[in-house]
Amino acid sequence: MGQQVHSLKQGAKSKAEQFRSRPWAATLILTGGVLALLFGMFLSVSFGAADIRFSVVWDAIFHFNPDITQHQIIQEIRLPRLLGGAMVGASFAVAGAIMQGMTRNPLADSGLLGLNAGAGFVIALCFAFFPGMPFMYLILYGFLGAGVGAALVYGIGSMAKGGLTPVRLVLAGAALSALLSALSEGIALYFKIGQDLAFWYAGGVAGTKWFQLKVMFPWIAAAILGAIALSRSITMLSLGEEIAKGLGQRTALVKLAGTVIVLILAGSAVAVVGAVGFVGLIIPHVTRYLVGVDYRWVIPCSAVLGSLLVVFADLAARMVNPPYETPLGALIALIGVPFFLYLARKERREM
Repeated sequence: MGQQVHSLKQGAKSKAEQFRSRPWAATLILTGGVLALLFGMFLSVSFGAADIRFSVVWDAIFHFNPDITQHQIIQEIRLPRLLGGAMVGASFAVAGAIMQGMTRNPLADSGLLGLNAGAGFVIALCFAFFPGMPFMYLILYGFLGAGVGAALVYGIGSMAKGGLTPVRLVLAGAALSALLSALSEGIALYFKIGQDLAFWYAGGVAGTKWFQLKVMFPWIAAAILGAIALSRSITMLSLGEEIAKGLGQRTALVKLAGTVIVLILAGSAVAVVGAVGFVGLIIPHVTRYLVGVDYRWVIPCSAVLGSLLVVFADLAARMVNPPYETPLGALIALIGVPFFLYLARKERREM
């Protein structure tokens, strides 16, 4: 038994040597990323259908005057929008990092594995049967829908001959997402709530309000802190379940905690921003390439880079075709789809 544990430890050490973490790079990303995020937020508040000078932005934030129209635009529309984008980007990115680390599936993402579609479908049911539902309950139903979507995808993928593979899992997720999206649209047509659901179909942070941020912030903050606390265990899982068990990890408990965190992050984000995919696919891969596979660095760096991606993508969505807005989900998909195809092809060559 002792020899087996020793060999497992040696295996973990050899794998860790292949993917040595780079704390200096992580520190640089966290520092530079936060500064770039602050700069992006300042740009996001200043530019839009009505451009506002930086001096006015400064006054609206630190010396708010409700009698000035531009101050009201900044405080009631643009600030909630950019803070919502930052929170949603961090949520999707951290959820994707946890999913990829726990499952060792490079194609894992809340959008590709049915979590977003499941949450969106349940939210459509809420709009149809419980109009005027408080946002707090909408988030809770988003958690439930994300869980149902994930369970269905894993169930469908497991029924395939030859077992569950990353590509089959994504194919099952794509099929279920298409089905749930079609059902959501059918509900919207039948119950005449298409206008209410249009925001979720397109994906965007334009309608984010302060009360939504107040509701979602504790959930997202607690989930990200939980992910950071779980990061060492996820690093062990990413090296292989047998190695993690040999090093004393309670893998079932870690997976359960990780799954709950992913459902909270994905459910909260979808309840606010809607059908935005690929953030949780792209960002963890970029982060691991830069800092290694130590999830004590991967998770916080993914949160910062995810926020950065969504904030700048939202700014671009307003600037591509002014005064009209391009859907945020479509812009991110322009990057995400080629990246997904590259990963799928790479995964197929390695099978």
